[in-house]
Amino acid sequence: MNETLLTLQGYVGSPVKLRQAGDVMAASFRLGCTPRRFQRATGSWFDEETQWFTVNAWRGLADNCEASLRVGDAVVVHGRMSLRTWVDANGVEQRTLEVQATSVGHDLNRGTSRFTKPPRPEATTLDDGAAPPDPAEVAA
Repeated sequence: MNETLLTLQGYVGSPVKLRQAGDVMAASFRLGCTPRRFQRATGSWFDEETQWFTVNAWRGLADNCEASLRVGDAVVVHGRMSLRTWVDANGVEQRTLEVQATSVGHDLNRGTSRFTKPPRPEATTLDDGAAPPDPAEVAA
């Protein structure tokens, strides 16, 4: 299978939109990446044109992106890239670069962050009200 995997470094450019997609949660946001180059002739830095990507995240990653990311946050995104073609309201064909994220995190070169694990779901009980067996006891 030939997939394009990439890692992008940029800034969150839109609020994270969380939605239900079938039986799972999905989130999407825009990511702006502006390459910066050094020009030897002038001894100065300059910004190239900003490249925009739509980042899609699924399940737990979607929930965590919605809870953690705000417009302007510096992030690193890793995932599969694809080109989506669609027709807008004016009937014009548009193309959007999309990333199906497998990992998203704050870029610690640009600031600090504090990691918090989401709470784990409570242990389930059996239909008769008994707690599920301890895996260590089952193996014995």
